[in-house]
Amino acid sequence: MLKTTNVLLLLCLVGAVGALYKQWIPDTNYENKTNWDKDAVPCGNDVVQFPAQRQVSVFVEITHAVREMRLPVDGEFILNSGAGFYVVSGQEPGCGAGVTTQFKDSEALQWFNPALWQAAATVDDLQRGNVWFSVHEESVPCNSDDVVFKTLSSFRVDTSSSESSIPVKSVSVLGQTFGSRSEFQQYLSSRSGRLQFHGSSAVSVGSPGCDDPSGCDCGNSANRQRICATVTCDPPNCKKPLLPVGHCCHVCGAIVAIRYASAFSLQNYRQRIHHLYLILPQYKSIQLGMSKVFKPQRLMGIVPFGTSPEIQVVILDKEGGTLSEALAWDIVKDARSHGSNLGIVEATFQASSGGSSDQSGGSAGVVVGAVFGVLIMMALVIVMFVLVRKGFVHVPPLPSLPSLSIFNRNRGAGDLGGTLDHGYDNPMFDRPNALPDIPGLNGTETNSSISMTPMGVSFVNPAYDANETDFTA
Repeated sequence: MLKTTNVLLLLCLVGAVGALYKQWIPDTNYENKTNWDKDAVPCGNDVVQFPAQRQVSVFVEITHAVREMRLPVDGEFILNSGAGFYVVSGQEPGCGAGVTTQFKDSEALQWFNPALWQAAATVDDLQRGNVWFSVHEESVPCNSDDVVFKTLSSFRVDTSSSESSIPVKSVSVLGQTFGSRSEFQQYLSSRSGRLQFHGSSAVSVGSPGCDDPSGCDCGNSANRQRICATVTCDPPNCKKPLLPVGHCCHVCGAIVAIRYASAFSLQNYRQRIHHLYLILPQYKSIQLGMSKVFKPQRLMGIVPFGTSPEIQVVILDKEGGTLSEALAWDIVKDARSHGSNLGIVEATFQASSGGSSDQSGGSAGVVVGAVFGVLIMMALVIVMFVLVRKGFVHVPPLPSLPSLSIFNRNRGAGDLGGTLDHGYDNPMFDRPNALPDIPGLNGTETNSSISMTPMGVSFVNPAYDANETDFTA
């Protein structure tokens, strides 16, 4: 009933200049042997069985003979022109004795599984297999991507996500491209749409394409945990494994970081790297992914203060050699030689072998960081001093310190546990027994010339009698 051509799909998508196309790899085609538990398409002597309680949309491209078919409770066949089924009488030659073969369950195929997508710059590249390598978050369709499901095929995909909707630019199903939200919503509500798309979130088309020549943010960071849950990471076997922005696993290879100006074009630069290096025989084992990322910035390598956009070039060698570092060097040298014409301000790289574009960059960075740190601290002190002097900032009073008189009173106390220093001896006051033995000094005689009283020592003046009231010469 359905007859479409690849030309129609190409004409529908060729107008999206600079777009990235993400194609869903699995299908639910009857002719795909990987969809059957016996890894073979059923023949006329076999019993065909579909999971009874599963929903499925199966595309049938040609005519098939069967002995018996057990259908699910809810499902559909999408028949290509001239396709169908018929029952053979007797045994079909060359088919064997016949077995019961079951269609595999496709319920668990998730939209946010990076392994189930492939990306290319054009539809022609998708058909030719000229696909790109991407970090995990960008392997899944981004906000500005065109999503392609193969023309002569059907599918079933779980669109559950952490958001209520999954925005993309357009979706192509069975050769028909949906760029309008209302039109695609109508398709999703159809029987085929309900069987092909299921899950807690709905795919939404109509997102604007990326109009920034330097690239746009993918928008999948909110689903990073869901994406990485589908990824199995192999343990890296290198000196210093790298973790690219947007990737779930540490890798062995190299990462080139490019700072750019307004004249930079990500699409043109991709083409330049491909034609300069990736087509060379020595780099045939290289996987290269290039995208715009936002890297966090840290003051003195510690305090975060925002993000900075840059172009991240991830280079992996599928054979595990050192070609990734060699290619990183070539890219950095090319950027340094022709950066002014390409809109590139700076290009550096780090390799998992421990190498980098500037081997002294680490120590130099520490020195520069320390200098800037000192300058910043001095500037803060000067600003604070000026604000205090102008009265804009009031310094709270410091807590009172112990009085210094405490120390003055205890200056003669000496060390704890030591003896007191009395200075020199006073034979008159300190040691009474050192005075001469004067009669009546310590006695009770009233006529003594010297007496001790509570007020101190007194002397009797023989020329003055305290009992006399008048003085006679």
